[in-house]
Amino acid sequence: MLYGDEHVRRYEETDGEVGHDWENGAPTLILTTRGRKTGQERKFALIYQEHEGAYALVASNGGAPRHPGWYLNLQAHPEVKVQVKADKFTARARTATDAEREALWPKMTAVWPAYDEYQTKTDRKIPVVVLERV
Repeated sequence: MLYGDEHVRRYEETDGEVGHDWENGAPTLILTTRGRKTGQERKFALIYQEHEGAYALVASNGGAPRHPGWYLNLQAHPEVKVQVKADKFTARARTATDAEREALWPKMTAVWPAYDEYQTKTDRKIPVVVLERV
């Protein structure tokens, strides 16, 4: 199973041929953010679902008390790069509204049921992120 930088590298080398379909068939994309402190590009392989022409992600951090670094980065710099298989594009990232989150959460837990468990492990409301093509 691919994780972290190795997952990103293999995904990019193969345009998602290796790495798009991840653990238990969960689809992944590559999100490139700009570091909020360093300004350097940071890449992450993340589970996604398509939604009304956009892409949804869950900023779960495995249920840790703090948001994942990539989420903090996109709050500081919402313009991101995205790769879904061979499709590479620029997107604007935003946190889903409460109504959107309510609609998207079941869609996300359908592909990664552990998100429900992660939510029980933390007091923070785990954000759902929407990536919209620029």
